[in-house]
Amino acid sequence: MLNSRRALIVPLSLGFAVSACSDDAPRPAEERGALVRVDPISSLDKNAVERYLEGFDLDATRVVSGVDAYRLIYATVDAQGQATTASTLLAIPSARARALPVAVWMHGTTVFRGEAASVNDESSDRAADFFFSAAGYVSAAPDYLGLGEGPGTHPYDDADTEVSASVDALLATRHFLKQHQIEVETDVLLSGHSQGARASLELGRALQGGALPGLRVAAIAPISGPYDMSGTLSVAVTDGIAFAPAYVSYLVVAWNRLHHFYDSPNDAFLPPYADMVESLFDNDHPPEEVLGALPETLEELFTPVFLAELRNPSGALKAALARADEACSFESAAPVHLFAATGDLDVPISNAEYCLTELQRHQADATLVDVGPIDHSASATAALPLVLDVFQARR
Repeated sequence: MLNSRRALIVPLSLGFAVSACSDDAPRPAEERGALVRVDPISSLDKNAVERYLEGFDLDATRVVSGVDAYRLIYATVDAQGQATTASTLLAIPSARARALPVAVWMHGTTVFRGEAASVNDESSDRAADFFFSAAGYVSAAPDYLGLGEGPGTHPYDDADTEVSASVDALLATRHFLKQHQIEVETDVLLSGHSQGARASLELGRALQGGALPGLRVAAIAPISGPYDMSGTLSVAVTDGIAFAPAYVSYLVVAWNRLHHFYDSPNDAFLPPYADMVESLFDNDHPPEEVLGALPETLEELFTPVFLAELRNPSGALKAALARADEACSFESAAPVHLFAATGDLDVPISNAEYCLTELQRHQADATLVDVGPIDHSASATAALPLVLDVFQARR
């Protein structure tokens, strides 16, 4: 799971006023992307941004501007198409040119809504968003559904809602920028880590298909994503990845809410976990509580029958995995620069190799860079300067 790093607390003085909507009520589905509320988060000058990024071991030499940051609460839809709200972090360079480039950062696995980038100053995803903004980009980091200020539970690793919430976050960003007469380029550059790496590809395909007219994807640069979900689950259910009980149980609980693999937790989980696992993944529990409540092995967690199903998927589970495996199966009009680490025990580099093969099979311009024998979280820190290089080259 993506770790938060300790960082500096920053002051709440902003460069310009923020207008907010009159109430916090969700808008109807036809007004997706409408701004519900705007919360000022922080305003950092260039030196403060450098100190902030150094707290996350990010390359502060890339900073060219201070950053003004906001949390946008906006209207979107849930997995059933019903009206709801979600939140996104928006970071804007304080030194603004006539038209600014746009970057999107898609975050990795998060079990606790309070760790999302828009609400947690110690979030490494907030640091990633600020990293791009301080380099001169308007940078949005969607929290997805059920995280940050979003109500309900998070549909973990669900491509459809990752895309819908992120497209609407970009629409909300567009509304905010228009209100404040901030001009941006039509090109958008996408990146993300882990879960967010897959999501960035899914978002790229949706934008390429016209999900938000007026934007063109200029480059996609994902980091350490589980693109081969079927293969990843196959490895995970043999305890072949780090934190397998946490990852697999989170996926099973979240996907059961969407795809209905079981009628009762007792059908999938052994006691005492059957009585606690669904509430454990309500996104109100910090990761240390989640990890502390789970056993060390999958055999202690799942019933033998359900564990056999995980090892040889069929029916709804097999169909859900097949959909999740499609992230790289399209002809991307934008170049795709994949980054992964040979030392990653959470998401093995074989996922990136799978994605590269799929993209090239669909005639996409794709490359893969190995950032070294480092772990999953460190792969994001190592890759982010390289991603910025890709973005700046594509401009």
